[in-house]
Amino acid sequence: MNIHEYQAKRLLKEFGAPVSEGRVIFKANEAKKAAKELPGPLYVVKAQIHAGGRGKGKFKEKSAGDGGGVRLAKSVRDVEKYAKEMLGATLVTKQTGPEGKVVNRLYIENGSDIETELYLSALVDRGAGQVAFIASTEGGMNIEEVAEETPEKIVTVRIDPATGCMPHHARRIAQALGLKGAAAKQCGKLIPTLYKAFTEKDMSLLEINPLIVTKGGDLLVLDAKVGFDSNALFRHQNILEMRDETEEDPMELKASEFDLSYVKLDGNIGCMVNGAGLAMATMDIIKHYGAEPANFLDVGGGATKEKVTEAFKIITTDPNVKGILVNIFGGIMKCDIIADGIVAAVKEVGLEDPLVVRLEGTNVEKGKEILSQSGLKITPADDLEDAAQKVVAAVQG
Repeated sequence: MNIHEYQAKRLLKEFGAPVSEGRVIFKANEAKKAAKELPGPLYVVKAQIHAGGRGKGKFKEKSAGDGGGVRLAKSVRDVEKYAKEMLGATLVTKQTGPEGKVVNRLYIENGSDIETELYLSALVDRGAGQVAFIASTEGGMNIEEVAEETPEKIVTVRIDPATGCMPHHARRIAQALGLKGAAAKQCGKLIPTLYKAFTEKDMSLLEINPLIVTKGGDLLVLDAKVGFDSNALFRHQNILEMRDETEEDPMELKASEFDLSYVKLDGNIGCMVNGAGLAMATMDIIKHYGAEPANFLDVGGGATKEKVTEAFKIITTDPNVKGILVNIFGGIMKCDIIADGIVAAVKEVGLEDPLVVRLEGTNVEKGKEILSQSGLKITPADDLEDAAQKVVAAVQG
């Protein structure tokens, strides 16, 4: 689960991280009051969406002006003007795709005197089983481009959970960021603060881009992106309350209601599979035969008929889907349950696109019998390769 920048900063501030003062608004007529509560005289008006690249983004509407999703305001009047232009408009960035995201809230932040922009993030290094900090002097840029073009400018510092964050970790990061004097000492306090926030709140990602050094020599978290481990949210009711469902894909949101692992993709072949590994293999073989998967969908090992029905309905509501591949290897999941779910879903929502089904494992003969006697236009497949070839051929004509 992701949260907005202003929520991330509020959370980090509770742990003692240095952040700029700011106010969140939902209506344009709140902008003037919010700005007057800040020291000024410079302000920054930031669109709050779950996507990066806001500053370089463009609004679809001409009425939103020529600026991007992050604008410098030199007066309260400018804050009001930008708020009217940006709220309700659709912002398109590299991470939103061409459809963009509607801006429903803004963060009015006090302006900062920037001397240096740095990059700092923390994430879970699953290979090492540790939290890793990534630091770079190239703040404010796309870290992916820095990693590709100048990898020597990125330093990774891993923290053993047995020891926790130690002073030498902070010193190494301060050195990687080129910090000296007061800024280096502040970094010595910031890194353990961020580590504590990361571990106590079960974060999966904490990205600060940029982390700045002000002209006064102080460190300041100028932007913050935070994601959480969804499996741990039951421990954090206050985090769950920050959830903004308007920022989530409607189909992914619907899938979460039925405990389905679903991620929407850009292809045209819908997939319904049991098991994450098998789902990945299914997507790979679809690509191998020249097509693109429309989704990742794992119904799990013990899905009910109702759960399978909902999964199938979610796939068919995607207008990009031109064919469907069901690939089930029955263990705990029984093939006849899958077959019943498919038949129930098709009878409810209809079937306009080609449907290829590959079943194997527990109760496979019973499952095949249910499908063959359903009267539905379903193409059976002997194995995964056969299934992939048939659905790709059907979609591509």
